Amino acid sequence: MTGLLQVTGANVVRIPPPLYYGAALAGGLILQRFMPLDVPFHSVTAPAGAVVLAFGVASTLGGLIGVATHKTTIVPHRHVAALVTTGVYRFSRNPMYTGLAMAVAGASLVLGSWWPLVLLPAALLAVRRLVIDPEERYLTQRFGSIYDEYRRRVPRWL
Repeated sequence: MTGLLQVTGANVVRIPPPLYYGAALAGGLILQRFMPLDVPFHSVTAPAGAVVLAFGVASTLGGLIGVATHKTTIVPHRHVAALVTTGVYRFSRNPMYTGLAMAVAGASLVLGSWWPLVLLPAALLAVRRLVIDPEERYLTQRFGSIYDEYRRRVPRWL
């Protein structure tokens, strides 16, 4: 701490959040190889999954663009220079995490395996407890009533 300004960010586990989602997808693909759990009607679910995947990638990129535009950081344990509330952040406080979850769900359908979807709740729980909760405590401390108002107005996921 330097004076009253905290120079570091949230006190999070320093595993990059995309790795939790990647683990759900990779773990699902490994499980699929040894214990197949196929999605039925793949000719219908694969295109639907591609749409969900595209929306997930768009949400994630929108979040990255919003952070870059405001010249702040995506790294949870680093100091946040600005509270981003525009762009995709008008609809979700965590558009990158939401987008990554959608991308895993969409990829699961595209690849024709239920396993990544089965593992996704574990990734979401890990991100919520190990990243989002500490981030929200930090942002409350950093931005006070401005962040509290934003939290009341905008949902965490969608």
